[in-house]
Amino acid sequence: MSKTIPLSGTKNGVISVTKLEEPYGEGSGTVASIGISLSGDAQNPEWKVHIPLDNLEEVIKALSELK
Repeated sequence: MSKTIPLSGTKNGVISVTKLEEPYGEGSGTVASIGISLSGDAQNPEWKVHIPLDNLEEVIKALSELK
């Protein structure tokens, strides 16, 4: 699963959201990878964060509360 979202306030920027299985090698846990690319290159973001799927619901809740 992968999704690219236009980054508000930029000309070409994007937010990329991807599910990565075993990102740190065999046996490592699956993560949600969220990247920011100001140039629009979703495959090579300038910034990224990996959130373990076990923490995803709590992070989604915290982000929803920011609204």
